[in-house]
Amino acid sequence: MKHIRHFAPSLFLSLVHVCLVPANYAPYFFDNGDRSTNGNMALLSLSEDTPVGTHVYTLNGTDPEGDPVTYGLTYEAGSRRYFSVDKHLGNVTLIEELDREKEDEIEVIVSISDGLSTVSEKVRILVTDANDESPEFINTPYIVQVPENTPSGSSIFKIEAVDRDTGSGGSITYFLQNIHANKFTIDRHSGVLRIKTGVALDYEKSRTHFVVVVAKDGGGKLRGDNKVFSATTTVTVNVEDVQDTPPMFIGTPYYGYVYEDTLAGSEVLTVVALDGDRGKPNSIHYCIVNGDEGSFEISNTTGAISVIKSPNQLKKEVYELKVQASEVSQEGDISVYAFATVTIRVVDLNNHPPTFYGENGPQNRFELTMYEHPPEGEILRGLKITVNDSDQGANAKFNLRLVGPGGIFRVVPQTVLNEAQVTIIVENSAAIDYEKFKVLTFKLLAIEVNTPEKFSSTADVAIRLLDTNDNVPKFSSDYYIARIPENSPGGSNVVAVTATDPDSGLWGEVKYSIYGTGADLFLIHPSTGIIYTQPWATLDAEVNSKYNFYVKAEDTDGKYSLAEVFITVLDVNDHSPEFNENIQEKTMVIGSPVKIEAIDQDAEEPNNIVDYSIMQADPANVFDIDQSTGEIKLKSYIRSLDIIHNITKNKDCIWSLVVQAKDRGSPSFSTTAVLKIDITEETLHKGPMAAFLMQTKDNPMKALGVLAGVMGIMVMITVMISTAMFWRNKRSNKIMPVRRIIKKRQAHPPRTVRMEWLKLRRPSGAAEKFIVEEDTRNENSNNNAQARAAPPPAP
Repeated sequence: MKHIRHFAPSLFLSLVHVCLVPANYAPYFFDNGDRSTNGNMALLSLSEDTPVGTHVYTLNGTDPEGDPVTYGLTYEAGSRRYFSVDKHLGNVTLIEELDREKEDEIEVIVSISDGLSTVSEKVRILVTDANDESPEFINTPYIVQVPENTPSGSSIFKIEAVDRDTGSGGSITYFLQNIHANKFTIDRHSGVLRIKTGVALDYEKSRTHFVVVVAKDGGGKLRGDNKVFSATTTVTVNVEDVQDTPPMFIGTPYYGYVYEDTLAGSEVLTVVALDGDRGKPNSIHYCIVNGDEGSFEISNTTGAISVIKSPNQLKKEVYELKVQASEVSQEGDISVYAFATVTIRVVDLNNHPPTFYGENGPQNRFELTMYEHPPEGEILRGLKITVNDSDQGANAKFNLRLVGPGGIFRVVPQTVLNEAQVTIIVENSAAIDYEKFKVLTFKLLAIEVNTPEKFSSTADVAIRLLDTNDNVPKFSSDYYIARIPENSPGGSNVVAVTATDPDSGLWGEVKYSIYGTGADLFLIHPSTGIIYTQPWATLDAEVNSKYNFYVKAEDTDGKYSLAEVFITVLDVNDHSPEFNENIQEKTMVIGSPVKIEAIDQDAEEPNNIVDYSIMQADPANVFDIDQSTGEIKLKSYIRSLDIIHNITKNKDCIWSLVVQAKDRGSPSFSTTAVLKIDITEETLHKGPMAAFLMQTKDNPMKALGVLAGVMGIMVMITVMISTAMFWRNKRSNKIMPVRRIIKKRQAHPPRTVRMEWLKLRRPSGAAEKFIVEEDTRNENSNNNAQARAAPPPAP
């Protein structure tokens, strides 16, 4: 029983568990209210300017059993898909651009699933407005017909525009561009267009007005910014004509002419008048009110005025006619009218052109011979020209003009009435140049001024020029540069100079000459200008390589010009290199080179550049020579006399070399010399004296001269010190004992004084190391230094 009791509860619990396993509760969304951003998307609203790709909502729900849930979005068939969802996270993303004006509500089926149960809900998402639409005018284009007598302030048209936005973004206000230049105003709310107060339309001034109207919305948010959109349209206002303007004459003032050969009944001129109302014009009726004096008449319909008398019957020279133009309505009534004055002048007929006359009657060609460059202002008295026009009054007025090269002559007078004597005056003397023009040709033109025919006539004027000597010979260049080899024989051509004189005849012939300090070796041909050397001249670049002088070109009147000639004598390789002596003796200390030198007297490179070489040496492997400097030194392996003794049995170490000096000219010249070299080792102590003695071994006179100079300086110093001591003792009136002097001298420790001011220096060379030293340890204080031993004589 006890076991049975214990089993019963266990069985009951097992049965309950078996019954509970199949049961499953559906998941559900959280409902977090209309302002929530997560839940079931109920009461969600989105602005239509939300950017695509924006995370707009988070689906959020749970499962009672705590199972994981997934989310889904579906749409009814045919609906556009605006959103996508992350099925695990529930993040809803906008994938399609919203447009409230096309679709202001979006139906979406949201679902949540735990894998076994799915719960779906249909939600509506409200699309709110953004100011993304511009105003649009309707019923365009706008064309308005307005009579010109419409009163100011009248409304003439109503403009309508719509904006599909809502709120302030959908409200529209109107205004005009260029409001100050406009004749119209618009009501900002209703869009009614009116004529401005105090402004009248006038068909005759402006038939069409173009009014630019702007419609602007009230503004609103778009993507976070406040936006205002506007649109423009043009209203064409056509002004209709109304009969309110009198006729107007066209082409005033009116002038007419009656000539001496005009026939009676001929038309003189036509006046034209038009109705001022151009839209619906009336016909015009013409009549002469007064001033015709029975001599003229007018056509009532065409306005043509004719003379009804012959010109010889006209008593006045000028007639002034008052003409009336009246409008005739369609009913035949004469309404408004206008007046014009017509001036008719009776004039002589212009039937004679200007004519030129010479001494013997009419003439159309005049010739003159004169010298070039006459004075400015001079009158060409050889020309006898008269001009005449036989007409009267304005028909006899004409202008004179010279046609040809400008600025050379001028004609007087320039304006003539009836007749005048023609005078031609020189204006530019420099342009009257025989070398430029042998003959100057002009046309003398006479042309009427105020006549409609503009009758004219011409006469040819030919001026032959005579030459004068007005030019100076001129060289082709201010200077001439020439080059000539120094070995050129006498009489050789150097350079040709050229000068020209544009004058004619003997004045144009040029004679050449030369002068100057550098012209002694040269001659010039007086007519050809060829410069050549004197027959006896010998050029030498080494003596003088530059010559310059002046060349003169002169005409027969003595007018001349100068040019400078520069002549360079070119060096020729005509000298051989030369040694100071054909046989030279040198002493060579092992380790120090000796130098030979040859001089080439040529003036220029490469003729005076010398190259050195050893032509003969026995043995040949002892010496090297520097090709450029002439320095001779031992081979690098020869460092002592022992090595030389091993090379040859010649124990005195005196060598003879045949050296060559060769220049670089073409052809090249060379010379040879025998060089005897005494090779020795340096045995003296290193120091300035040793270096000097070794370097002056080849020149003993140099060493003796230096030592003699040192001895002389020492004697002078001794004399100066003795004189100083004498004068000091004399001032003390007693003679100091020698012993005291000796003690005084010994009071100081013995020292060596370097006499820097006795140093003998040369600009270069080994003598710079030679210093004469003064030893002051002489007990007798006589400053007589012991003389050094003289250097050994040169071998």
